[in-house]
Amino acid sequence: MKFESLVNPAVLTQPVYEPGKPIEEVARELGLDPAGIIKLASNENPFGPSPKALLAAQRALLHGELYPDGGCFALRQKLASVRGLAADQFIIGNGSNEIIEFLGHALLRPGDEVVMGAPAFVVYKLVTLVFGAKAVEVPLTNHRHDLARIAAAITPRTKLVYVCSPNNPTGTANTAAELLAFARALPDHVVAVFDEAYADYVADAPDLRPLIREGRKVVCLRTFSKIYGLAALRVGYGYATADIVALLNRVRQPFNVNAIAQAAAVAALDDREFVESCVRENRAGLAQLEAGFKQQGLEFVPSVANFILVKVGEGARLFDALQRHGLIVRPMASYGMPEWLRITVGTKAQNERLLAELAAARR
Repeated sequence: MKFESLVNPAVLTQPVYEPGKPIEEVARELGLDPAGIIKLASNENPFGPSPKALLAAQRALLHGELYPDGGCFALRQKLASVRGLAADQFIIGNGSNEIIEFLGHALLRPGDEVVMGAPAFVVYKLVTLVFGAKAVEVPLTNHRHDLARIAAAITPRTKLVYVCSPNNPTGTANTAAELLAFARALPDHVVAVFDEAYADYVADAPDLRPLIREGRKVVCLRTFSKIYGLAALRVGYGYATADIVALLNRVRQPFNVNAIAQAAAVAALDDREFVESCVRENRAGLAQLEAGFKQQGLEFVPSVANFILVKVGEGARLFDALQRHGLIVRPMASYGMPEWLRITVGTKAQNERLLAELAAARR
C-alpha cells in the first residue's frame, strides 16, 4: 500500500508555496560568491534588524535552555501600550501567517467560502484549500482591491474575507474610509481579515482600531518581518475583540513563538528611530526605482509598500538572467502575471545595481 493512499485526498492536490530562493541556494546552484548576491525577492528589510531588537535577542539567547512564555505576556502588554488596546485583544503568531492558519482551524469547514482579491498574498488561498473550503478570487481593478466587487461575491456560505492593504504583490492600498465602510457593511456571518503587513511603510496608514472597539467581527494582522527586520525570527500578531482572540487561542499550539523572537519584538516596538529611518529610505528607494523604470520605458505599479511591481515582458527569462548575475527578484507567473517581476526596495547601491543589470538583461 502506497503512503499516498493513506493521505487526506485534498493534500495530494494542495498547491505548495514557493518562497524566494535564499542567497545560499542561488550561490550553490550557479557557483556564485554569496557575498556578491543581492536578494530583492521577499520584501525583507535591506537595513537589517532593528538594533534594539538585535540586542534583546542576544540577551534572550543566554537563557535558551528555558521554554518561552507560552502566553507572550510581555509582548502583548507592550502591544497594548503601543496600540491602545487591551492585552487580551492581541494574539501572537509564528509570523502573521500562523494566525491565518488559526483562522482556518477555528472557522473553516468543507464547503465554506473565503473571498479574497486576485492577485493577493497566496497564503490566504493555500490555507483555505487545506481546510477544504472554496477560495473565491475577485480580480483587482487597476491593481487595487475592488471592495464593491468583493462585497458582491459574498454568499451565505462565506466565512472569511481577506483584504491585504497595502496589497502583496501590487503594493497598492485602499483608503481608511473605504476599508471602514466595507467592514461596517459586511453581513453578520462574515469575519473580515485585514492584512496590514506593510502598513508601517504608509504615511497616515488607515487606523482600523475603531472597528475593534465597535465589537465588529474583524481581525487585523501585523508582522515584525518587514520594517522591523525580524523575518528570520518569525513573529507577528493579530488584534481583534477579546472574544475572537480567545477563540483563536484555543487552536494555538503551546510555545508557538520562541523566546528570542518575543524579546526582539518587544524591543523593536521601542525603536522608533530605526523605523522612521527605514520609512525615509524606502520612500527614497521607491522614487529611485520608479525613475529608473521610467528611463527604461517600463510600466510599473506605483507602490506604497517596500516593493514594486514592474512589467518587463519576458518575466521568466529576465528573472533567470538577473539571478545569474547575483540578483534575486520575484517572478510573477505563479500570480498569473508572467510579464511582471516584483522587486523589493533595496539600499541606494542595491537599487542602482538592479537597474543597471535589468537594463543590460533586456538588451
